[in-house]
Amino acid sequence: MMLPDKGLTDFIAKHTLFSKGDTVLAAVSGGMDSVLMVHLLKSSGFKFAIAHCNFKLRGAEADADQQFCEQLAQQLGAPFHTVSFDTQYHATTQKTSIQMAARELRYQWFEQLRQQHNYTAIALAHHQNDTIETILLNLVRGTGIAGLHGILPKNGHLVRPLLFLSRQQIAHLVSENDLTYVEDSSNASTKYARNKLRHDVIPKLQELNPSLEKTFENNLQHFRDLETLLEIRVAELKHLLTIDGDEVYLQISAVKALNPQKLLLYKLLQDYGFSETSLNDVISVLDKHSGRTFESDTYKLILDRDKLIIVPKSKSTAQGVVINVDEHAAVYGNYKLTLLHDDSPLIIKDNPMAVSVDADKLIYPLQVRAWQQTDSFQPLGMKTRKKLSDFFISLKIPVHQKSQIPLLINGNGEIIWVGGHRLSDRYKVSENTKKVTIFELYKVK
Repeated sequence: MMLPDKGLTDFIAKHTLFSKGDTVLAAVSGGMDSVLMVHLLKSSGFKFAIAHCNFKLRGAEADADQQFCEQLAQQLGAPFHTVSFDTQYHATTQKTSIQMAARELRYQWFEQLRQQHNYTAIALAHHQNDTIETILLNLVRGTGIAGLHGILPKNGHLVRPLLFLSRQQIAHLVSENDLTYVEDSSNASTKYARNKLRHDVIPKLQELNPSLEKTFENNLQHFRDLETLLEIRVAELKHLLTIDGDEVYLQISAVKALNPQKLLLYKLLQDYGFSETSLNDVISVLDKHSGRTFESDTYKLILDRDKLIIVPKSKSTAQGVVINVDEHAAVYGNYKLTLLHDDSPLIIKDNPMAVSVDADKLIYPLQVRAWQQTDSFQPLGMKTRKKLSDFFISLKIPVHQKSQIPLLINGNGEIIWVGGHRLSDRYKVSENTKKVTIFELYKVK
C-alpha cells in the first residue's frame, strides 16, 4: 500500500497534533476522507480507536454505514465505538437545523468518549477543500478575520491530520490503493449550502484558477499571520480595560484613539459577547448623552460620561425586603442593614454608611428597595424636594449603579435614607428628638 506516511507524520509534527505514544479517537463516517485517514494512521504507526455516529436520518443506508465502520475497525484492529441519535427530535426540541443538531450531538459524544477512555485527541478528516468551503461560507454569511483562517489543524482536543491533502489527492490515493468506502447519498444534494459550494461554485473557481487549493493554502497562511499580528496588538491594548470586581471600565477617550477603531474595539470586548453591529452603534453615540445601554447575551454595556462600563446581566436589581418593628437586621442584595435603637439623640457623623433617624417618625413596617423613576425626597440640608433621578445625576452616579443603591422607605412611602449617600431632611435628629434609631449598611458580597 502506497500511502503518504511521511506527509502525514510531518504535518502532525509541524502542528504538534499528537505523538506516536498517544491514542487518538478517529471520527469515521465511512466516507472516502475518514477511511483514508484511519488507513494512514495505521500505516504510519499511530494508535487510534474509531468512533461512528448513526444519526438515524437515512434508514437502511445509515445502518449499513455503521456496519461498514465496525468491520473497518475489526480489519484495522482498532477499538470501535458507535452510537445512534434521534437527530430529528434533537433538532425540533432545540429549535435548530438538522445539520446543527447532528454537529452538536456528535461533538458532545466525541468529547465524552475522549474523557472516558483518556484519548489524547479527536481526529477529524477535514481536508484542504473543506477549508476552502468554510472560508467561502464565512465570506458569504459575513465574517471577521478569524473566519478567514479556515479550519485550523488543531483546536483544543480536535485535530485534523488530513489538512495537507486536497479532495482530488484523497480520491487518487483511495483509488490507487483500492480502499473501500461508503458514499453518503446526501452529499450529492445541493439543498445544503456547503454542497452547493462544493458542486456548483468551486468547480467554476477552479476553471479560473486550476491551482485553487494551493492559492488558498498560501492565502490561509497570510490570514493566520494577520490574525497573529492582531492578537498581539489587542494584547498590548488590554491595559485600557480597568477591572473592578465584576465591572469593567474603558475610557471613551481611549476608544476614540483606537485605529482601526471598530476592529480593535470588537476584539477588546470580544470576551463579553458584543456583536460588531452593537459596537458600531456604541461608536456612533460616543459623543451623545450618557445612559445609553447596549446588551449582549450575558453583559450590559453602559455609556457613562467619560467611560464605557460593562457589567454582568446577572447583576440585577435585588428584591425589596420588609423590616418589622421587632427586627434588628435585613439583607438586601449585597448589603446587610442593621438597626440599633437608642434613647439618646445621637447624631452619626463622617460615616456615609450609617445614619441616625428620629425614631418617633418611623412607621413600621419599613422597606428596603431599589429606586423608581417617580421617587423624590428632601435631601438633608435642603428646603425643597428633589427628584431622586436628579439627585443621582448631581452625584454623577453611573446608570448601572443606581439600581444597586438601597433605599430605606418609611411605612408612609417616603424615602428615609438613600443608603450610603443622603438622609432625608424630614427624618433628621433635631433638638426635639427624644430617641433615635441608628441604621448602618455593610457590604456582604
